[in-house]
Amino acid sequence: MSQLINLEVFKNFFKSSNAGGILLFICVILSLIIANTSASGSLQSLLDTVIGYESESIHLNYSVLLWINDGLMAIFFLLVGLEIKREIVEGELSSPKKASLPILCAIGGAIVPALIYLSFNSGKETASGWGIPMATDIAFALAVIGMLGNRIPASLKVFLAALAIVDDLIAILVIAFFYSSGIETTYLLYAGIGMVILIVMNRMNVQNPYLYLIPGLFIWYFIHHSGIHATIAGVLVAMTIPTNDTAAESPLERLEHALVKPVNFLIIPLFAFANTNITLETEMVEGLVAPLGIGISLGLLLGKPLGILVMTFICSKLGISSLPEGSTFKHILGVGLLAGIGFTMSIFISILSFSDPLHINEAKLSILLTSLLAGVLGYIVLSVFGKKTQL
Repeated sequence: MSQLINLEVFKNFFKSSNAGGILLFICVILSLIIANTSASGSLQSLLDTVIGYESESIHLNYSVLLWINDGLMAIFFLLVGLEIKREIVEGELSSPKKASLPILCAIGGAIVPALIYLSFNSGKETASGWGIPMATDIAFALAVIGMLGNRIPASLKVFLAALAIVDDLIAILVIAFFYSSGIETTYLLYAGIGMVILIVMNRMNVQNPYLYLIPGLFIWYFIHHSGIHATIAGVLVAMTIPTNDTAAESPLERLEHALVKPVNFLIIPLFAFANTNITLETEMVEGLVAPLGIGISLGLLLGKPLGILVMTFICSKLGISSLPEGSTFKHILGVGLLAGIGFTMSIFISILSFSDPLHINEAKLSILLTSLLAGVLGYIVLSVFGKKTQL
């Protein structure tokens, strides 16, 4: 009987909307603990282990860490791309009126943090990290707001989801244009041929979404060798998969549903575990009050809510769009703080930003602590003002 109860609890946990965020948090804590014990060397050796295949014409021999960051994260970006396309076709980004507020807020919430970061790091060797505080971790942010239940207007959850999706799109463009190097046009041409094949498949109304993944693998390989970050391949493939604005389930939605659990319960937690194994050192802690740490912390904690609030105010005053139904500017402040949970995307960009391991670890530590603080403050603000709204 007890085994049946435990199995039921286990199933209910994985059905919960907060399960992905909780598992992510557990992996972060576990990784930090291991990194600061005698087992840290073994973990790093595992991550440095090279696996794959190498020949004169095929080059696929990489460390476990690189397979996670460039390979598995391409699947994460495939899911992000599917979500973006679905929202554009039939969701919160499907019309100018619906899309204007989350799009403009996402832009404001990206530009202001980048400017704050540069105000502390311009002209320094850490200046290249300006993209770090621009990102929002959609899984963590939605997990926190989901914990508030019906204490806040339902429209706020929709608004945060749409904002975070646009935020992801901005991060994708930033990675593609600013964090790629040494473009190899031949490989890019091969990737372009792969994209043409996918577009033709779309025009021929090929309905099996998994058939799109076969050319997608080749596109990933060619983009990886072109100098553009390989994860962009996931987004490009997603844009070619058919969808519709009807109640019938589309190929895009079938693939999206198939990917949600593997991404939320395996890929993202594994990425977090592999990339937060930070061995705490005195220099790293001192980095929290260095320009790098201050730029990241103020960018996420101050820049995000400020950019989102300013854009919301402008949109409201100019009549471009209105606040989410039943919400106030105090609610928007809370959402802005939750958008300051950078975590996955911010850590990803920090890896691309620096070559110095110390700078990468300093950035990771700042992201972790600031994201935690942003989540707690966002929860408190929305909890307090959510209750007041219902009185």
